[in-house]
Amino acid sequence: MAAEAPERFCVAEERSGHCAVVDGHCLYVWGGYVSIEENEVYLPNDELWVYEIDTALWTMHLMEGELPTSMSGSCGACINGKLYIFGGFDDKGYSNRLYYVNLRTKNGTYRWKKITNFKGQPPTPRDKLSCWVYKDRLIYFGGYGCRKHNELSDCFDVHDAFWEGQIYWGWHNDVHVFDTTTQTWFQPTIRGGEPPQPRAAHTCAVLGNKGYIFGGRVLQSRMNDLHCLNLDTWTWSGRIHTNGEKPKDRSWHTLTSVGDDKLFLFGGLSSDNVPLSDGWIHSTTTNGWRQLTHLPKSRPRLWHTACLGKEGEVMVFGGSKDDLHFMDTGHCSDLLIFQTEPYSLLRLCLDCIGKNATFLKNQISWLPPRLLQQVLKKITFWAAVKHRQEKRAETERQDQISVT
Repeated sequence: MAAEAPERFCVAEERSGHCAVVDGHCLYVWGGYVSIEENEVYLPNDELWVYEIDTALWTMHLMEGELPTSMSGSCGACINGKLYIFGGFDDKGYSNRLYYVNLRTKNGTYRWKKITNFKGQPPTPRDKLSCWVYKDRLIYFGGYGCRKHNELSDCFDVHDAFWEGQIYWGWHNDVHVFDTTTQTWFQPTIRGGEPPQPRAAHTCAVLGNKGYIFGGRVLQSRMNDLHCLNLDTWTWSGRIHTNGEKPKDRSWHTLTSVGDDKLFLFGGLSSDNVPLSDGWIHSTTTNGWRQLTHLPKSRPRLWHTACLGKEGEVMVFGGSKDDLHFMDTGHCSDLLIFQTEPYSLLRLCLDCIGKNATFLKNQISWLPPRLLQQVLKKITFWAAVKHRQEKRAETERQDQISVT
């Protein structure tokens, strides 16, 4: 058994700028890039990594179909068991292509499909945008990309230009909608309120019928403003003036809906290019931020992903622990779990048995079949966690020896 442990407890390869979604009992990860020596290398476009939440085991699946190019900065979202990815940046530049894959496959085969028979006009090519999911719609905001001279508008801040072809690069603050039921792109008419400044590498989340965005970057400025868009009336809130202390300006962070009225903010890159490890809860009821003081300060993350698990936990995967402008960027492959609400008594009992399986091995077999299956999954879960913690501690010890 010992010889099989490394393969059994393998993890998805380290990466940043990837896509991740949760559907059912699994976390799915695709794309992104990693730094190898002095080169930035995209991860294989035919690999889908699946993390089973109950057992903490990773498996890699080779994908088929109309494969997207290997990219970073794509926007991933899940509707009805389908992972949609839009935009991103590859070896040829910015993308405005839209793909999907059915995650609820019955035969274990994951097949990409490029959406080409759509109606309407998609957004211009871009990456580092955000997406709200609401009523079977993918609602995209912002991002960094390119436009032709005749496509310029007041929803675009120019960063650079290639005059020969009249191509401009810059930041967006436009809203585009793809209706997955009718396969139609459209740009809603904004009916009121002041829109956010154009930006990229911001983050977003949905609470009820409101889509929130926080932070991001435009030109040389990183921001810490909070806005929301009513996804029924298409009305912007303007900048939301919150009570009390606020998070720092940042980009490449994440924002996750937790509960009915709370948003969980984590990580990012500050205005002075410092990777952040802080976490904050914003309550829409009190309109205030609260910093979480119990989070580890030694594990910063930026350009990671954060997904809500089935028991209210936020699952942060990948990202970088260094400023991405450094060539020796330290990308991550570990999964950080943030508990945002108390676990059920059943979950606590299963965890206790899983951690102490050696002492309880004679009693575990007495359990009824359904409960026994849950316990066996928890035993696997804590065995995997222990293996990875030991491996991480050994790696840190070796790194410390190398430094000294």
